[in-house]
Amino acid sequence: MSDALRILVVDDEPDTLGLIKLTLQTAGYLVQTATGGREGLRLIREEPFDVVILDIMMPDVSGFDVMRELNNDPTPPPPVIFLTARSSEEDQETGMSLGVSHYLLKPITRGSLLDAINQALGMSPEPDASP
Repeated sequence: MSDALRILVVDDEPDTLGLIKLTLQTAGYLVQTATGGREGLRLIREEPFDVVILDIMMPDVSGFDVMRELNNDPTPPPPVIFLTARSSEEDQETGMSLGVSHYLLKPITRGSLLDAINQALGMSPEPDASP
């Protein structure tokens, strides 16, 4: 049994999912993906994840609504990082008020993503040996 940390990435864009999954796998994480908010909610409720990376704009259930539903669950969710193209201050305030640990804007660098994950896990950022 591996002791690698498990991350769920929820995004409706296949290219984004593939790129983030590859980035996180090469950093040593176990990565699972979901292509929409409804599937992401189901997986979060069924399986243990250490961190969830969640898009906001999805056709079935938005990331905001996923967070609202998770906040109503009896069990607190794992740390959630929004990774989105929605850059308005109002959206950022909404995300933070829903309890996300970070609000990141696309496109994201590998280092920024890994730093946010480490911070969400309560770990200090590791020195980045590769760009």
